Amino acid sequence: MPERSPQEHVDARVLSYYGAEFDESDRLVGRSGQGALELERTQQIVRDRVAAGSRIIDIGGASGVHAAALAGRGDRVLLIDPVPRHVEAAGAHGTFTAVRGDARSLPVGDHEFDAALLLGPLYHLVHRADRLRAWSEAIRVVRPGGWVFGAGVSRLAAMAWVTVIEPSIARATTGAPATGSPMPEKWRRMIEDGAGELGPAGFPGGHFHLADDLEQEAVDAGLRDVRTVGLEGPGAQAIEVSRSHDPRLVAAARTLAAAYESQPGLRDLSPHLLAMGRTPQAVVEGALGAE
Repeated sequence: MPERSPQEHVDARVLSYYGAEFDESDRLVGRSGQGALELERTQQIVRDRVAAGSRIIDIGGASGVHAAALAGRGDRVLLIDPVPRHVEAAGAHGTFTAVRGDARSLPVGDHEFDAALLLGPLYHLVHRADRLRAWSEAIRVVRPGGWVFGAGVSRLAAMAWVTVIEPSIARATTGAPATGSPMPEKWRRMIEDGAGELGPAGFPGGHFHLADDLEQEAVDAGLRDVRTVGLEGPGAQAIEVSRSHDPRLVAAARTLAAAYESQPGLRDLSPHLLAMGRTPQAVVEGALGAE
C-alpha cells in the first residue's frame, strides 16, 4: 500500500480528530475565555464589513457556531465542512444549510455569495498551493467587491505553546523536567517554514502562519485591500491555559487584542490571525467598476 502524502495524513487526522476526539464548538463557547474572545472578535470584524441580510458561505464552518450567529441576525448562510459529525451538528441548528464539502473544490457556482468565511481550512492545508486554491475558491464564489475572511494559526503562538507552555504544564503536573532534545527536529521545521507535526495524535495542524505570510497568500490569491489582524491578542494564551472565564481577565485580553491587532510582530502573539480583503470588481467596458 503506498505511503500517505503529508496532506492525505492531515486529511485523515482531521476526520478522526474532529469526528471523535475534539469538540470544536466547545472550544469557542465553553472551554475558556480565549475561545469566546475569538468568537466575539471574529463576529465583530465580519459584522462591521458585511451588512445584515447578506448571503454568506462558511467554509470549514465546523458545527456552525459562527454560521448560527450570522443566521440569527438575518444572513442566509451555507456551511461547508468535510467532517460528517460537524455537518450533522450544524444542520441541527435549523437556521441555515449545512453540507459536506472540501474548501479546495466548493460545490457552488460563481459569485453566489456576498462574503466568505475561511476560518478553518487554511491551517489544515500543508502546501501553499492548496491554501491558494482554497483562497481562490472562496474568491470565486463571492460576488465582485465582496469580502473574504481567512484565519490562520499563529506560528509564534504555536511555538510558545510547544516550547514553553505545554512543558511547564507537564512539569507542574508531574514534577518531572522535560526530557529529550532542547530543539527537536519538529520544532525546527515549525520555526523555519510553519510545518505541523504529522503524528498519529493531537491537533492536525498542516501549516502555522506568520501574519505577513497569511497576508501575502490572500494578496497572491487575488484579494484587494488586504489587512491582517491578530484576533485574541497577546494575553489570550494565559486565559486558555487557566481555562478562565473571569470577565476581568477576558476584558484585559480584549483590550490588548484591540491595541495590538495590527502592530507588526505583536499581532503574531495572538493565537489566531485573520486576513480579510475584497474580491476584484467586475470589469465593465474595459475598466474596473466603482468601489
